[in-house]
Amino acid sequence: MPKSDLMHEVGLTPATAHSLPASEILRALQVEPEQGLAEHEATERRIRFGSNAIAARKRISALTILLHQLRSPVVSLLAAAAALAFWFGELAEGVAIVAVLALNTLIGFVTEIRAARSIEALRALGRTSARVRRDGHTRVLPAEDLVPGDMLLVEAGDAISADLRIVEASRLAADESTLTGESVPVDKSPEPAAEDARIAERTSMLFKGTAVTRGSGLGVAVATGSRTELGRISHLVEEAEPESSPVERRLARLSGQLVWAVGLLTVVIAAVGMAKGQDAFLVVESSIALAVAAIPEGLPIVATLALARGMWRMARQNALLERLSAVETLGATTVILTDKTGTLTENRMAVRRLWVESGEVEKAGVEELAGDALLQRLLHTMVLCNEASLGHGGVAHSGDPMEVALLQAGRAAGLNRHELLRGFPIAAKHAFDNESKMMATVHQHGGAYFYAVKGAPEHVLAACTGMLTENGETTLDEAARRLWSGRIAELGQHGLRVLACATKLATSADAQPYGQLIFVGLVGLEDPARADVPQAIRDCRHAGIRVVMVTGDHAVTARSIGRAIGLEADNVAEGRHVELLVEKHPQELKRVGIFARVSPAEKLAIVRAYQASGDIVAMTGDGVNDAPALKQADIGVAMGLRGTDVARQAAAMILLDDAFPTIVKAVREGRIIFGNIRRAAAYLLSCNISEVLVVGIAIAAALPLPILPLQILYLNLVTDVFPAFALAMGEGERDILERPPRDPKEPILGRRQWTTIVLQSIPLAGGTFAALGLALSAGWTGEAVVTTTFLTIAFAQLWHVFDMRSSRSGVVANEVTRNPWIWAAVGLCGALLAVPPYWPLMAEVLHVTPPTAAMWAVIVGCSLAPSLLIQVGRAIIVLANRGR
Repeated sequence: MPKSDLMHEVGLTPATAHSLPASEILRALQVEPEQGLAEHEATERRIRFGSNAIAARKRISALTILLHQLRSPVVSLLAAAAALAFWFGELAEGVAIVAVLALNTLIGFVTEIRAARSIEALRALGRTSARVRRDGHTRVLPAEDLVPGDMLLVEAGDAISADLRIVEASRLAADESTLTGESVPVDKSPEPAAEDARIAERTSMLFKGTAVTRGSGLGVAVATGSRTELGRISHLVEEAEPESSPVERRLARLSGQLVWAVGLLTVVIAAVGMAKGQDAFLVVESSIALAVAAIPEGLPIVATLALARGMWRMARQNALLERLSAVETLGATTVILTDKTGTLTENRMAVRRLWVESGEVEKAGVEELAGDALLQRLLHTMVLCNEASLGHGGVAHSGDPMEVALLQAGRAAGLNRHELLRGFPIAAKHAFDNESKMMATVHQHGGAYFYAVKGAPEHVLAACTGMLTENGETTLDEAARRLWSGRIAELGQHGLRVLACATKLATSADAQPYGQLIFVGLVGLEDPARADVPQAIRDCRHAGIRVVMVTGDHAVTARSIGRAIGLEADNVAEGRHVELLVEKHPQELKRVGIFARVSPAEKLAIVRAYQASGDIVAMTGDGVNDAPALKQADIGVAMGLRGTDVARQAAAMILLDDAFPTIVKAVREGRIIFGNIRRAAAYLLSCNISEVLVVGIAIAAALPLPILPLQILYLNLVTDVFPAFALAMGEGERDILERPPRDPKEPILGRRQWTTIVLQSIPLAGGTFAALGLALSAGWTGEAVVTTTFLTIAFAQLWHVFDMRSSRSGVVANEVTRNPWIWAAVGLCGALLAVPPYWPLMAEVLHVTPPTAAMWAVIVGCSLAPSLLIQVGRAIIVLANRGR
C-alpha cells in the first residue's frame, strides 16, 4: 500500500500525531527505530516532501538596494544641480552632472549588493544539524536534509529541526516558549496525549524551533519544512527589517548632522556670492556642489564594505559572525571568559589512569590487567553507562568525547558495548543533569536489574553506601571516603578530568537510581592543552585583555590546565563562592584567574559582575545552559563543532574550529575594521572640508573660483571614493594587539579626530590657494588658472591618503604603504586626473586645458607641500610628547 494511504489509514497528520500510539506512526511511516530509514528511501522522500526548510530570511532584492542609493540626500542635491544646469541652458554641464549621478549611484549599488550577497552567503555557513539514524548507523546530517520518517536522537541543548513524535524518552523536557509563550519547560514522554490537546499540552511531541532543556530521547519526524507548526506560524509573520549595526547608525547620525551644517553654510555662501554680484547660476550651482562635496556620502558604503570584508576574513579564520554589530564590539573587548574543554584544550579525551581498590593502572596497561576483577567491573560499568557509539567502516564516532574515550578504553580491554548489551539489555535510562551531576543506565540481567552509574566523583561518593574490594562489597566508611577524596585530588592535580563509577543490583527497573550505590573506582581522562593557546594568552595580555577560565571541572584540574597555558592560576574561585564574591568583594574579580565548579546560574552572575565593573565581556559556551550567559555577554561565542544549537543561536559569534586563538584573531580583526572605518571617515571629511574652505573663501573674497562645480563633483567621485575604499581594505597596524582596548562609548570621530581633520584640511586648502597665487602672478588666465588649481587640490587629496597612517607607524613603512589597494587606488585616480586635460571631450566638460611644464611644476609642488607640512607637524608633536 502506498505510504500516503497508510498514513491516511491511521489518520496521521502533524495535527493528530500526538494522540496516536508511537507504534502506529512508525508502522505508517514504514520505519524501524533501531535502523531508521534507508538512504535510498530518504532520497525518495526528500524529492517527494522537499527540503526541511521554512522560508528563509528574505533575500534583499537588487531593486531595494538601488532605491536605497536613490534615497540619499546627495542624490537629491545632484539632481537639483542638474535641473539648474538645464534651466540655465548649460546642456553640457547638465548631462555631465547626470552622468556623475549615475556613476556614483552605480558604484554605491555594486558595492552594497556585493556586501549584501556576501553576508547572505555567510549565513549559510551557520546551518544547524541533527543526529539521525539511517541504515542502522547514527549520522550527523544538515537539518534541511530531514524527511518524514527520519529517526532523530535528541539530548539537552539540541534545537529541534522537525516536528517529532516521541518514541523513547529519559527525563526529557523542552522549552517551547517560541511557540506557546510559556517559559516553563514541558516534560515529555512517548505516551499519547489527548486528541483535543492544544500545542502546549501535546507532551508526546517535540516541535521544530523549540529546544531540549533536559534529558534525552528518540523521535520520528512526522512533519518537515512548512508543514511543521513553526512553518505554519511563519506564514503569518512578516519578517522585520534587518537591524543596522551601531557603527552604521553612528555614521548615519554623523551624515545627518553634516547635512544640516553644510546646508546652512551653503545658504550663507550663496547669499554672500549674490551680494558681491557674481553670476547667479555659478553661485547657486557652486553652493549645491559645495554641499555635495562636504557630505561624505561614501561613508555608509565604505562602512558596509569594511564590515562585510571583515566578516569574510573572520569566516576564513573559522570565526562566523551573524551580526555586523558584533564586529564593532569585538575591538572593545576587555575580558574573555572562556570554557576549558575544547577551547583551551584539544577536546580529544583519552583515558589515562584507572583507580580501583586493588590499585592504580595506566591506560596503556589495561590490556595486560584485563583479568583483574575490580578493573573489569570498572570497565564494564563505564562502557554500559554510555550513550556514545564508536564509528566503523568510515563512519565517525558519535557522542560526547568523554564517553567515546570510555568506549575506546573498554574496546582496548576487549569490551564491546553492543556485545555487552546482549547480556545486559537496557531497561531504563537516566540522563545526566546538572542537579545530580550523574547519569545512570538500568540493565536487565537474569532475574535482577543492574544499575550502572557514572558522574562527578564527589556526587557519586556521596550517593554510595558501600564499595567494591577484592574481598567483595564492604561498607564505605568515613576513612574510606577521605582516602578516595585524596585520590580524586591527586588525579586532578595531574590535570586529569575525574569520573567515578558505581553500581547496584535491584529487583525493579524503577528504583531510585542514585541511592544505596556501591563505589567501584575512578577514571582519569586527559584533555591536553592546545599547543597554540599559550601564545594566544600572551597576545591577549599584550592587548590589555584579561582571560579568565570558567569551567565546571574540579578546581585542581582547572588550575593544572591554567598553569600549562599561562593563566593567572594561583587565585581560583569555586562556583559556590561566586555570590559572596560578587556581592561582598567585587574588587576581587580582577584577581581571579579561574572559576571552577561553576553552575550555569553562577556563570551568568560572573558575566553580569564583570559588566557592572565596566568591562566589555566576551563569553564562550557550548551548552543549552550557557545560552543565558552567552546572550548576556557583550559578545557571546559558541562552539561550532561541539556546541549545541541553542548555544549557537544565542551567540553573536560561532567558532567553527572551537579554538581559543580564533577569538584572538577575531578581536584583532574587530580592531582593524573599526580603525579602517575611522581612517576612511577622517580621510573623506578632511578632503571635503578642504573643498568647502577653497570654494567658500573664494566666494566670500570675490576671488576667481579655484575649482568649478563640475570639477568638485568629479573629485568627489574619483579622489574620495577609491582611496577611501582602499583604506577600508587595509590589514591594520602590526602592533594593533599591543594596545589597550578602546572605550566602547567612544564615537567614530571624537574631539581628537575632528581636531586632526580640521588641521589637515587647512594645508590642503592652503596649497590650492598657493597654486592660485602662483598662476595669477605668472599671468595665466582662464582655463589655465582653473586647470592648475583643480589638479593641485586633486593630487593633494590623492597624496593625503598617505597621511592616514597611525602616529605610531613609520613615515615610509606603515599600514597604509603596505596596503596594495592603496597603490592601486593611487594609480587609478592619478590616471583619471591626468587624462582629462588631454582628452578633448573631457577637457571641454571639465573646463580644463593641457598643462604646460610650468603648470605641472606648480601642480606637483603645491600638491605635495600639504602632505610634507602634515608629516613635519606630526614629527614635531611626537617629539614634543616624548620630551614630556
